[in-house]
Order: sequence, then C-alpha cells, then structure tokens
Amino acid sequence: MEKEEEVLKERWELARVRIAQIAAAPELPGAFGDYFKCTADFLLLMLEAWDKARDRWMQDASLGELEAWNLRLYGELTKDQYKESYANPVYAAERLGTEHGQILSFLRAELQGLVVYAYEQKQEEMLVYMELFLQIHAEFEGGNIPEARQLKDDIYWFVSDYSDLMVAGRVREQIDPSLSFARDLIMEADLADPRYLYRFGEYISDTERKTSAFLNSLPQEEIDRIASVFTEGYRMGFLAAGKPLEKKKTVNIRYSVGFERIIRRAVENFKAMGLESIIYRAAVSRVNMREANRIGYYSSSPNRQFDYDHKGDAALFLDKAFAERKLGVLRTAYERQKELAAVHGGPAVMEIFGETPFEPEKCPEALKLSEKQQAVQVYLNSRMGQITNEYIKGEERSFTIIAFPVPDIGGRFEDIFRETVRINTLDYQTYQRIQQRLIDALDRGTAVHILGKGENRTDLRIALWPLENPDKETNFENCVADVNIPVGEVFTSPRLTGTDGMLHVTGVYLNGLFYRDLTLVFRNGMVESYGCRNYGEEEENARYIRENIMYHHDTLPLGEFAVGTNTTAYVAAKTYGIEDRLPILIAEKMGPHFAVGDTCYSWEEDVPTFNPDGKRIMAKENECSTRRKEDAKQAYFNCHTDITIPYDEIGEIAVVHEDGSRTALIRDGRFVLPGTEELNEPFA
Repeated sequence: MEKEEEVLKERWELARVRIAQIAAAPELPGAFGDYFKCTADFLLLMLEAWDKARDRWMQDASLGELEAWNLRLYGELTKDQYKESYANPVYAAERLGTEHGQILSFLRAELQGLVVYAYEQKQEEMLVYMELFLQIHAEFEGGNIPEARQLKDDIYWFVSDYSDLMVAGRVREQIDPSLSFARDLIMEADLADPRYLYRFGEYISDTERKTSAFLNSLPQEEIDRIASVFTEGYRMGFLAAGKPLEKKKTVNIRYSVGFERIIRRAVENFKAMGLESIIYRAAVSRVNMREANRIGYYSSSPNRQFDYDHKGDAALFLDKAFAERKLGVLRTAYERQKELAAVHGGPAVMEIFGETPFEPEKCPEALKLSEKQQAVQVYLNSRMGQITNEYIKGEERSFTIIAFPVPDIGGRFEDIFRETVRINTLDYQTYQRIQQRLIDALDRGTAVHILGKGENRTDLRIALWPLENPDKETNFENCVADVNIPVGEVFTSPRLTGTDGMLHVTGVYLNGLFYRDLTLVFRNGMVESYGCRNYGEEEENARYIRENIMYHHDTLPLGEFAVGTNTTAYVAAKTYGIEDRLPILIAEKMGPHFAVGDTCYSWEEDVPTFNPDGKRIMAKENECSTRRKEDAKQAYFNCHTDITIPYDEIGEIAVVHEDGSRTALIRDGRFVLPGTEELNEPFA
C-alpha cells in the first residue's frame, strides 16, 4: 500500500509539472494551441482547488471570497462565457473542426468533474483525468494534427480501463454509509452561516442562497413537520407494502442543495428508525451518467444548455464490448459489496420545482448516439437494472418522493412554499374515501375512454384486466401520501391488448424539458408513433422524443393509467400561475396521467399488495412484464415517464362496461361520479 501511494504521488507531481508547462507554452500553433492552453489553465485551477480543500480554506474564507472562487470554478459554463468556451461543441467545432472539436469538447466537459474530485480529495480519480489530458496533448507533439480516430481510441480505452475505478466507485457511493462527505457536512456545519453552501463543491446560485436563507427563517417546529412528512412517507411505504423495514440499515437521500435544514432533520428521523443515511452526489463522469438525468444530490446547473449539449457524449465510446465491460465491473462491485446492498432500503427523494423553464436549442455539433449505439444503450440499461435488482431486491425495497418550490418560481415564492406544504399534508382519509368511489366504478368496467376538449385531441381507450373475484380483488391502487406525496390518484397497470388511440397534450414539461403539442399514438398498448412541434423539422422533433421520452427504444408500453384527484393542487397552480413549473410528482395528481415505460410495480409484481379496504391489487403487470421469468430484458424498459392532461383539457373520462354502457367519472373537467363531488369544491 505504501509503495502504491508513492507511485501515485510521483505520477501526481509529474502531471502537475507537465500541465503547468503546457499552460505556459502549449507547444502548438493556432486554435489547437489555444485549446490546450485554456484547458491546462483550468486544470491548474483544479489543482489549486485541491490544495484549498486539503488545507480547509473553504471553512475559513469569507463569504465574498467563496462567491468569487465558486464563479472561477464554474464561470466558463455560464451563459455568456459558454459562447466562447471549448466546452461548447459549437465553438469547439468552429475553431477545431467538427470531429476534433467534438472530441476535445467532450474532454473539456469531462474535466469539469475535477471540481468534485478536488473537494472530496479523490486523488486517483483526479489524477487519471489529468493524465488523459496529457495523453491527448501528446498526440499533437511535433505540431502534427492526429487523426480523430486516434483521439477516439484514446478516449475509448481510458473509459474502459478505468471502469474499475469509476463504476465500482459509484456502486460503493450508493450503498456504503462510511462514504459520508455530504452527510458529515450537513450534520456538522453551521447551517445559519451561508458559507457552508460553498463547501459542497457545487455551483452555487441565487437559488441555493435564497432557499437556504428562507428555510433558516422558519421555526424549528416547521422544519420538523416538513421533515416528518418526508420520512414518515418512507416508513409508511414499507408498512403499506408489507415489507420489513427492520431488515434495512441504510436509506439514500436525494435532494437539491439549499434544503439542508430539512435534510439534517430527516437524517435524524431516519436514524431513529434504525437507518443510516447515504447522501451521494449526482455523477460527474460520463461513464456513470444516464444522459442528462441527475441522480443524487446536486445544485443548479450553471448552464442547462451545456448539460443538454453533452447528454450524448457516450457516443465516443459506447459499443457492445464497452457495455459488457461495464456490466462485468458492475456485477463484481455489487458482489464485493453484497452485504451492504442487501440492507439498503431504497431512495427518499426530495425534488424541486419552479426553475426557469428550459427549451433546449438545437446543437448539430453535439455528439449523438447512432441507431446501433441506441440499441446498445437500451441493452445496457436493461442489464444494469437486472444486476442492481439482484443485489438490492425490488420486492424488499421501497421509496418516497416529495417536492418543494425554489425561489426561481417568482416573487410569491414564500406563499407558494407554504401552499405546497399544505398540499403535501392534506387529509389522506378524505381522499382515500373519495378515491374508493372511483375505484369501485372503475372495477365494474372493461375499459376507460378518455376524450380531450378544445385544442386537446386525446381520444384513448384504456383496456382493464378482468377480475375473477371482484369482492376481493381490484385493478386500481388507492394512492394516499406514503411513497408518493402528495395524495391524490388511483392508478393501474393497463391491459395492453385493446389499449388504443391518441394521447395529446398541448404543452408539458417532462424531466425539465418542454414539449409543444406532444402526441403519442398507441396500438395494443404500445407506442406506434409520436410527434411534437418543438422544431421546424419532423425528424428533429422525433429525435427529441426518442432520446428523452422513448430513451432510444423503438416502442414502449403504456405502463400506467391514473386518475388524479388533487383538485386543491390544481387550483393552487392556477391561482399562482405556475402550471408550467410543477414537477410531475404534483402535476400527475392534477388530472389523468399516463406513463410510458415500465409499470409502477416493476421488479415486485409477485409481492401481494392490498388497498385499505382489504382488496388485493391484481393489475400489477402487463403483457411485457409477464415475460420477466423467461427473459427480463424483454420485460423491462428501465424508464417510466408520466404525462398528465390537465383538467381543463378533459372533455370526458368514462368507464366503459361490457355491454357498451358508460359511467362518467369526469365531464368538462369536473368530477361527476356520485360521491366524488367534494373534489369540485376547490374550483368554486
């Protein structure tokens, strides 16, 4: 071990010296010389960050010093500077040529992750990326411009060779409570002093500063109440599903920086349940990312266009051989950590909403997966899901999700926050009673017919599974505030055969991206065609949906149909004018919603689930997921995207009976089924 540390130290010093030499004299003329000088300058900044973190400078610096330092770390990615940054594929391609520009822009984007490695003092991770930069620079020695193919090979073998470090390290981060960088900071820092925000190594904007300041203005009892709703939802998820929480020892908290006062209390609450909290950062290495999705804790992005431009960067190295390499490392890592994986309970997620809406600009220069690579990505995601489920078993884990606004939502942020707290704590018994009326009506049907109105062109028939014993069985789950906060939906896994028609939404945000006039056409429950009007070219619109909703699958099943009942949330959204800012977690409760991808019960179809009235939920799989025992990769798609139609775009939702008669649940955006009229009161 001592010899390994000596070798690491020697490599570190050699890299530091060589990077300084390149920053002083890049040894190349023109644009390539400028690229290597700018990037070497950034690496010197990362080495300075390493030294500052090692010497605990962040703990003693003034607030002004920390703000200025944070801007130095991330300034190149901010909107104004990004235009002339090599992290921008457009600028890089313009200066360096398309192929070389794409590759070198990828490298600059990857090196941004060194901020994290510096703050967490991860020396080996930081070193190998510095050495990658030096390897790429060496290809240009003598002033020759290497073939793009050679640079791609360098990238490919780097991500393959260091999968053991990156992928295995990511597995451990997710299940090992001894890796406690963020948890220690949250539990030990003075959260009333805003300087703590800058110790994470994340980009800190007004969003984080104002969120933290607002939460610091709340009395402790209010913080306790909010945290209790969050953690109690997690506990109730295990209880409602009949899963033994006492067998679990860890929980993963995912949240956005700024909410630390609530998270600190949540950690304490989970500790009282016998659970140690694991708080890991969203991945910063492309080998561990899933396109633009961020899973873990994170702060505001300095530039969401930067994130979007680099979502397809895996195109540089993704092939079947790399996929198999990554899967092998993943399995080995889980096998080494199988005791920790077995006692992991699953995630407790605190989402945010209210960020400035984002509609990405086209970037032809950005890397994109080829059709062959898309197929490999689908395969890789499927196999990774299967391996994870072997060690963190779906039938034994649970989760909870809650959401709160951030100050970006506007001048009435504090009012909206308090209204969100009220919505998150609505009386579940009232909803449970009313939702049972809906379920009773739905269980008497063979299908549900949904019709839009006005500009909404939805005309969709959802097939329901037949019940052999309606006195003891049901198709719909009566969803109250446990895993899915707030209350307000009944949902099912539709029968695919006989599920046909068009789903249309005039405008919707899904996973932070806007879709204009989104349409999905289903035949026998599978997506047959799709479109939107975000861009002028149909091909670009189709690519947008294929990448961000279909996740590169040729088709996906309709995995969920639900009727949202939270009219209180709907009216609040209208009152504050924030309908386009709500997360799907709340929006899905504000009208019927439809999920493309896996069912809500994926990996736990055989675990008995019961409604509060004692009836067993039978509709937990479909014609795709039923293949799981023969071939899991044919059964699961490893995605689930909810799409909601707001009440004011609904003409009718009606239960269709075997004899063709109909029972209306909603007509012209209002509940009309006897026993559900109370849901219309917020509209008054």
